[in-house]
Amino acid sequence: MSELPALPVTFRPGRTRAVLLTAGVAIFVVITAVALLLEKLGPGERLSFVLTGALMFGVLAMLARVKVVADESGVTVVNIATRRRLDWAEILQVNLRPGDPWVFLNLSDGTSLPVLGIQPGIAKQHAIADARALRALAEAHGIKEREDREG
Repeated sequence: MSELPALPVTFRPGRTRAVLLTAGVAIFVVITAVALLLEKLGPGERLSFVLTGALMFGVLAMLARVKVVADESGVTVVNIATRRRLDWAEILQVNLRPGDPWVFLNLSDGTSLPVLGIQPGIAKQHAIADARALRALAEAHGIKEREDREG
């Protein structure tokens, strides 16, 4: 097994995040510039253009916020609109199968949790390395935590 990353560690899709935030800023700037350059628009219409650009930026920023933070006590999964804290013992398996859009965690309660913070979209090899690191952390800490609970 490879060496475990130092904790705390944050996994996030860096390139995807950069693309989303850059696109969000560009969309906001272009829509705002159009609102200011169109002479026939009234103040309310200009404001609606600017608010539409801000809304589009906000949506892209929400998509860019996804991440996974692992520390000594567990994992925090931040997806688009949700945040969930898990103890290491709750994570039974970390999966990233070929064709999966992101990592899935199989949990001790029988459910599966999508982890959008590790996704192979633009940077496939980076996502695979992150998934392996999270799997190694979950195995090392989860086994230790389960043993502590049992013994």
